[in-house]
Amino acid sequence: MGSFSVWHWLIVLVIVLVLFGRGKIPELMGDFAKGIKSFKKGMSDDDATEANAPASGATTTAKTVDHKADEVKETSRS
Repeated sequence: MGSFSVWHWLIVLVIVLVLFGRGKIPELMGDFAKGIKSFKKGMSDDDATEANAPASGATTTAKTVDHKADEVKETSRS
């Protein structure tokens, strides 16, 4: 019961290919890669911002997000 054999993994692979299709998996992996690149870019932007900030007495500014009126109406209906 501890480990799966090669046959178990082949059956899982066949089931995944049947469910998602051959073209869908590369598309999902591409989206996943774009998300990772975006995350890394955001992290490097934060590091660059921290490097440019003054060392003593540094203050951070809060960012606010404005919600659209349509989004507020949709959430109140649910």
